[in-house]
Amino acid sequence: MKTKQEDIEPLHDPLAELERQLIDAYVAGAGQDLEALLKRDDDDARRLLAEASRYASGRLSEIEARLHYLHRLRGEE
Repeated sequence: MKTKQEDIEPLHDPLAELERQLIDAYVAGAGQDLEALLKRDDDDARRLLAEASRYASGRLSEIEARLHYLHRLRGEE
């Protein structure tokens, strides 16, 4: 029996919400609103979104590295 693509639940990335919050915080720190920024299509908006994405990616990498380190300390790996 084949399943329709629409019937399959998307995988949930456990860090996706944290990433969104980090991007939102970065954008807010620059004095912008994320929702408004996402609706824009100009170079400044794209630049700020790219910077926010790089910032969030760096922070998530840091968090994942710390988590890995804690797992090793506890002998869970």
